[in-house]
Amino acid sequence: MDQTTRQLIDRLDADRSLPLEGYEYLVSHYSPMAAKRLEQLAVVRRKAVYGNSVFIRGLIEVSSFCRNDCYYCGLRRSNEACERYRLSDDEIFDRVGAGYAIGFRTFVLQGGEDMRFSRDRVASIVSSIKERHPDCAVTLSLGERDRDTYAAWRDAGADRYLLRHEAADLAYYETLHPSNMSGETRLACLQDLRDVGYATGAGFMVGAPGQTSAHVAADLKFIEEFKPEMCGLGPFIPHHSTRYAHDAAGTVEQTCFLLSIVRLILPTVLLPATTALGSIDPRGRERGILAGANVVMPNLSPSDVREKYAIYDNKAHTGVESAEGLEDLNSRMGEIGYRIVVDRGDPATEDPINDAGETKGAIVAGDPVAAV
Repeated sequence: MDQTTRQLIDRLDADRSLPLEGYEYLVSHYSPMAAKRLEQLAVVRRKAVYGNSVFIRGLIEVSSFCRNDCYYCGLRRSNEACERYRLSDDEIFDRVGAGYAIGFRTFVLQGGEDMRFSRDRVASIVSSIKERHPDCAVTLSLGERDRDTYAAWRDAGADRYLLRHEAADLAYYETLHPSNMSGETRLACLQDLRDVGYATGAGFMVGAPGQTSAHVAADLKFIEEFKPEMCGLGPFIPHHSTRYAHDAAGTVEQTCFLLSIVRLILPTVLLPATTALGSIDPRGRERGILAGANVVMPNLSPSDVREKYAIYDNKAHTGVESAEGLEDLNSRMGEIGYRIVVDRGDPATEDPINDAGETKGAIVAGDPVAAV
């Protein structure tokens, strides 16, 4: 690790900010030693806010239909080989009920931009979930909609919304998407979500086709300035039915490196160790947690549709469908010094490490999963 990299890491830890060229230098000068230093600092920040708690989100993939034709995605509209499905309302309620019974208190309804999941239908689904399980949080990840739709879903009880910004560099965004999509629209949607009251999640793929250190630096600067409550970073993994079928996947190492950087930028952020990490490395989730992540999202979708939600090849399909399965996940987290908790896992509002670097007391939420 060269002296400039060391200085930039120390500056980031102290200030939670770097100039754009500082982020670019840091990203372009990756080394195992720099990654280790970032990881150590990120863990300090993460544990000061969230202790050793890992929050679980029950992921329910509601539809593989999508109106968009994003060049990298296996669900893209023009992929005629994709097996399409959409869950009924009752199927969604069934999966939420099953997850609730074994300890989940946040549910993520994710899907392609399927207009059959209309403003009224999603509002009805959300309000029904909240009526049945008022102690739970509902997160939506249903793509770009208009501000009024976002507001209606928020009014129905949705708490959080995940919408990866994909690329803060607008010219680069255009290389990954068809001409009817724009980075400006994506960023406007994120602002709408913030304005109507959601805890908002942004994020991007790591190692995406054509991505440079400058592109990643722009993403990190956007995250620093927008300050999302959640941030989803996962390695790019190619899908065989896209133009990027033969491109190299992103790496666990670079993804974890960036997870640590994001944790230093936003100590209170909810930061998942993604399914994509677990798809390219059997211990990917654990490595993500050790790099500063604090969320895992087991798949609660019906087992017969999981393979159909194929946004990339070789996606890990392992779910947590029983108390035993959740205990196994907790055991895996325990092996690295963390624990799954039964909690909504709301974002913290305060970093307990003050400007002098002193810890004022960790905020640890939730009951251990063993209590279920």
